[in-house]
Amino acid sequence: MESSARKTPDLLIRGGILLDPETGRQRRADLLIRNGRIARIAESIEADDVPVYEAAGKFVSPGWMDMHVHLREPGQEHKETIETGCQAAAFGGFTAVACMPNTDPPIHTRDVVEFVIERGRRTPVDVYPIACVSKNREGKELTEMADLVEGGAVAFSDDGAPVQHGGLMRRALEYASMLDRVIINHMEDLTLNPQGHMHEGVVSTRLGVPGIPSLAEEVMVARDLLLAEYTGGHVHVAHISTARSVELVRQAKARGVRVTAEVCPHHFTLTDEAVERTGFSTNTKMHPPLRTAADIAAIKEGLRDGTIDAICTDHAPHASFEKEVEFIEAPFGIIGLETAWGLIGRELIAPGVLTVTEAVYKLTVAPRRILRLPVPRLAEGEPANLTIFDATTRWVFEARHIRSKSQNTPFIGEELVGRAWAIYNRGWFVVQDP
Repeated sequence: MESSARKTPDLLIRGGILLDPETGRQRRADLLIRNGRIARIAESIEADDVPVYEAAGKFVSPGWMDMHVHLREPGQEHKETIETGCQAAAFGGFTAVACMPNTDPPIHTRDVVEFVIERGRRTPVDVYPIACVSKNREGKELTEMADLVEGGAVAFSDDGAPVQHGGLMRRALEYASMLDRVIINHMEDLTLNPQGHMHEGVVSTRLGVPGIPSLAEEVMVARDLLLAEYTGGHVHVAHISTARSVELVRQAKARGVRVTAEVCPHHFTLTDEAVERTGFSTNTKMHPPLRTAADIAAIKEGLRDGTIDAICTDHAPHASFEKEVEFIEAPFGIIGLETAWGLIGRELIAPGVLTVTEAVYKLTVAPRRILRLPVPRLAEGEPANLTIFDATTRWVFEARHIRSKSQNTPFIGEELVGRAWAIYNRGWFVVQDP
């Protein structure tokens, strides 16, 4: 399957279903783009001088955003580059990504923030860097947070590692609050996770693999919720994975704590039994690990009732030579940009957990509000930032669909439901062939 990306300042999108995730309104209409902006929306538009994209039967929504990806550049370009990561994002229907700072060097100084932004401008996808909480992600000393914000950082995280030190996390929340930024923490108490490689439970015991207990996540979530409550800062729970974590967030929100949460498709799709079923495939090794069916049920309820605000991918590319080793030796993580919408369609929309509008809200409005970014609007005069998609196409995900530089995914050969067909952003039009 091929993608075509070209500068197309003028475009007529004909016959699509315009979906506004903020109001829930849907209408069939034509949408005319002139010089990268929405010039007109009407039931029928004639414009002979512009290219036409036939969108009958497809939705047109504000462009999606993945607020948690690993683009690996600078320093780990054998896994991914900003260019290839953005190609994967465009295939998946995303017009924006926020990238985590566990690069080499880490995104802990202003020059690295500006480097990432500059590289992102060369692609059709908006790239927003998330800067480190601590220098070198060592958890010892805060970064120059104000300078990083001035350079373009949209949030702070030491993702890939937690902010283990409670005092440092408190100060980070206080400083970030003054800058109106969120702290995104990888929720794990490392003292409860000695060399774990999968979820600690019946399956890990049967397989003889050291486990990562749910408690390691839940203790850190509880600590950070109390710190957010005390400081008034905004904490965001990255890649939530356990039932008790969901309940802790639900209770904190009811108390008025400034907390938001995200979840990844693999955590509402696969359980720890996948490790056994696949014969220790390293593409079932991620961090946090795949949990249990009870955790998936709680996550789906958290999505349904709004406890979990956003859906992200934690797109974590690794080269084949890094993953093609023994399970214990393999790095954590899988790619996810290309499969996100198809899994959302299969696991959430088709079974009725979320409506199409609710799912799109968690990919458009929620992540941008968490990161204090403007939300694209389908309105005349606005910059055209769009995703064209459906929620019903059944298709089998194959290796040829992968745009990432890496191929570490457990979903090759899986039937997915729903396809992203095109994105439009900053004058770029990226179309996926049927």
